[in-house]
Amino acid sequence: MPLYHKLGDFPQKRHTQFEKPNGGFYYEQLFGTEGFHGHSSLSYHVHRPTQVKEILNSYSVEPKIAIGKNIKSLLFKGFELKPENDFLDSRKAMLVNKDCIIGLAAPKESLRNYFYKNADADEMLFIHRGKGKLRTMLGNIPFEYGDYLIIPRGIIYQIEFETEDNRLFYVESYSPFYTPKRYKNQSGQHLEHSPFCERDFILPNELETHDEKGDFLIKIKKEGMIHEVVYATHPFDVVGWDGYNFPYGFSIHNFEPITGRVHQPPPVHQTFETATFVVCSFCPRLYDYHPKAIPAPYNHSNIDSDEVLYYVDGDFMSRNNIEQGHITLHPKGIPHGPAPGAMERSIGHKETQELAVMVDTFRPLMVTEEAMGLDDGQYYKSWTE
Repeated sequence: MPLYHKLGDFPQKRHTQFEKPNGGFYYEQLFGTEGFHGHSSLSYHVHRPTQVKEILNSYSVEPKIAIGKNIKSLLFKGFELKPENDFLDSRKAMLVNKDCIIGLAAPKESLRNYFYKNADADEMLFIHRGKGKLRTMLGNIPFEYGDYLIIPRGIIYQIEFETEDNRLFYVESYSPFYTPKRYKNQSGQHLEHSPFCERDFILPNELETHDEKGDFLIKIKKEGMIHEVVYATHPFDVVGWDGYNFPYGFSIHNFEPITGRVHQPPPVHQTFETATFVVCSFCPRLYDYHPKAIPAPYNHSNIDSDEVLYYVDGDFMSRNNIEQGHITLHPKGIPHGPAPGAMERSIGHKETQELAVMVDTFRPLMVTEEAMGLDDGQYYKSWTE
């Protein structure tokens, strides 16, 4: 995200000596992307951030694929996912391809016993149920129902919940998350027609600085493996940082829908983009106001993308028998649209209270065994009259 932010103390000139008050130096670290070309931040640490004491266990967390080449529209009952205590154990991959992992999590407990870093992918966590604080090496971010948390790859973090009933929808992306280019000018500022602006972002605050030595377990995800690495110092030892590469939050409730006289296509709901998929937010909004408007979406063919919809709240006008936490997959190759009767009953309605998150991937998605355990088994027939 091309937005400058800073916390704590750092020298006026980068790559220069930064002395501790009681002698010695703080240690500078470049936290950058795309080599030295992409977004980056410079952080300053009490201890060298390179001190690995031991590498313990390494184990695979690669998803097990149930359907590798899919043509069937599917519905998964997400709230039937059984909650688990541990944050990482609770994360279950539902749909995957070479570009991303789309999953669900229902953690009951905060992540406190270890730290976590995804070395491969940026993460988007959508908070469906729960409240708490994302604690990171670059500062903390409070979160609640409806918040997106964008966590760049390489960020070391923990997550604290004030609640036990927590439900998350997440996406791991092997290319960075950005806000859409068409919302911004050439220098990166959000334009007047954007459905949100810089004021809406929840930026890191409350920088924790721990001057502690010992054994600090960091679980690092890399190439489908979790590596348990012991560091010699507390990973939250940053005294200050500045730059453009950092975690942030955004509430879906701050997305301002774009409406028109006739039904608007999904790109007007776009919230984030990557090189390989887009994320859209369907929010409460006024319906189309042409006198002959049909508020329900028109039938459309998925020619170039798989469409995933995660249903959050409200009345989902275009479908029948949809509940909170359901996920639908409409694969490329076959058309889809409103359920029978949905088009007709939408006529004359003035607004919708629906809330949903959509992920459209440009490459087909494979379906995991975890997902098939939540499959309703009948959804692909739901357009038959």
